[in-house]
Amino acid sequence: MSKEDALTTEAEQTSLKFGDITDGVSPRDIPKVKFIEDIDAFSNNFDPPASSELMIGAFSDLFGKMKNVEQTLAQRAKLIQSKIPEIEKSLKLVLFLKSKESAEETTLTTRYNLADMLYAKASIDCASGIVNLWLGANVMLEYTYDEAIDLLRTKLAKAKKDLQETSEDLALVRNQIITAEVNISRIYNWDVKRKREERMNSVGKK
Repeated sequence: MSKEDALTTEAEQTSLKFGDITDGVSPRDIPKVKFIEDIDAFSNNFDPPASSELMIGAFSDLFGKMKNVEQTLAQRAKLIQSKIPEIEKSLKLVLFLKSKESAEETTLTTRYNLADMLYAKASIDCASGIVNLWLGANVMLEYTYDEAIDLLRTKLAKAKKDLQETSEDLALVRNQIITAEVNISRIYNWDVKRKREERMNSVGKK
């Protein structure tokens, strides 16, 4: 039987489960990696006792999953960070248009981006009180200034909240990755020490 087959058989026979190497989840369901203080006691908690290979394999698998979660969260944080300035810019523009709504001169001349490095002039009647917002997926809807301001403020608040939560989750995941790495290293060293002691005891008996 190969080493891989033996490890698979051991995994099937040993009662080591995912819940044994995690310590609950965060409020947003991110697993918390359990730090193994006493590796010998942890190994003997199972029937039959878990080998170092099985424990290292379990934590390595968890490490890989946490790395995938880290990548997903990092991409999400980057996306949210790119959206916040756009929302802030749109909100600032609508607030400016609203301030011109009741001014003496309600017509505003501006330039807009027609294509890369190409701009065109446009006249805007601020007294209309209407603005069109892109909502994504080629969808544009018409709003009054007040409706647009409320919508953009809501979207901005949500984006900032999402960024904060994502940043917190990312920090938590990175801590779990470190814990998994420390466990793997400590289990490896424990196994090396245990095998050395077994060899020394074997030599001493001869």
